[in-house]
Amino acid sequence: MSKILAITNQKGGVGKTTTSVNLAASLAATQRRVLLIDLDPQGNATVGCGIDKQQLGDTIFEVLTDQAEISDVILPVSQHLHVLPANGDLSAVDLYLMEEIAREGKLRRCVTSISERYEFILIDCPPALGLLTINALAAADAVMIPVQCEYYALEGLAALLETIKKIQKVVNAKLEIDGVLRTMFDPRNSLSNDVSKQLLARFKDKVYRTVIPRNVRLAEAPSHGQPILSYDGKSRGAVAYLALAGELLRRAEQEKNLLALADVPVLSTETY
Repeated sequence: MSKILAITNQKGGVGKTTTSVNLAASLAATQRRVLLIDLDPQGNATVGCGIDKQQLGDTIFEVLTDQAEISDVILPVSQHLHVLPANGDLSAVDLYLMEEIAREGKLRRCVTSISERYEFILIDCPPALGLLTINALAAADAVMIPVQCEYYALEGLAALLETIKKIQKVVNAKLEIDGVLRTMFDPRNSLSNDVSKQLLARFKDKVYRTVIPRNVRLAEAPSHGQPILSYDGKSRGAVAYLALAGELLRRAEQEKNLLALADVPVLSTETY
């Protein structure tokens, strides 16, 4: 069964797309089958995987508006990494879905038909709490929240957490916060350390142990249409995202073991 993870923060410039692309590539490097869904009209995750968004035929826009089947639109990036691409057409999806019943569950219904093909499905969300992000939260099992370790880092988090609570009550009761990811971290900067302490105090064990550093090579990789593992696999950014992938895999294994224990029948002491 696949794990569907929405990567979101309504604040832009926090490393959301960088995390989506590089975490997907890192999980794929461990031989896991991964689907990256680009749900941002900017199409940056698509470009970051080496796909020319200007030359696309059908995209996620056609999938959400019932003009194409999702399995026909997914593109392979490598043996284990596939992408459901996006471009500027996606910005018009609100108009097309305006009168559709249960439109907040459109993505979930589309993904259901292919979810068993993948072990992880990552959704790169736009930097806004609109219909697209709501669709991502409705489809996801959990949320990863990248937070830049700089001034105003916590700004907007309250609104996102409130939105998650509403989604849990109305649309997706199983949705949970998988974790908060500290990005663009510079240990030499006292502000980075202060923000990190604030996040740990607020979210406790929901903060991932892995920290994504501020790294030039990581910033350069998207302009070359490559995940950091392909662009510079020895850089600090590549090492950090591999560590994050490992942390996710360990968590997934722990969850699997807990579920297995929950299914073990309790034996009556009267039997002995």
